[in-house]
Amino acid sequence: MMQKVLVIHGPNLNLLGEREPGVYGNTTFADLNRMILSRAEGLGLECEIFQSNHEGAIIDKLHAARTTFDGVIINAGAYTHYSYAIHDAIHDIRIPCVEVHISNIYARDEFRSHSVLSPVCAGTIAGFGINGYFLALQALSEM
Repeated sequence: MMQKVLVIHGPNLNLLGEREPGVYGNTTFADLNRMILSRAEGLGLECEIFQSNHEGAIIDKLHAARTTFDGVIINAGAYTHYSYAIHDAIHDIRIPCVEVHISNIYARDEFRSHSVLSPVCAGTIAGFGINGYFLALQALSEM
């Protein structure tokens, strides 16, 4: 059973609650993180949260996760659509990773409708707002 989960927020997610509330909702980044930690605790999971606007920092965190976490939830933001470096890192760490998107990336700009991360993730959750993070926690807890 999954015990320790890392949640990675990519670029611009630190601006939740301020950035395009019509797309991303009104929940602040701090409130989202509190809710994630609370939900994880309720599922019996230990959870760490990390955010970076820098691709290399995300890759470094993924590499470090391979020996200390049982699973990863990642919202890679715009890196979703073109970061083969993050794709390779997810592939190489060999622990389950769930890709999350607050908005439905398939119903937005054409460039957002393709994820280079999906092929190396256990699953993808998109379009359910912040609830996607809670669905991902539930999924990982059952793996």
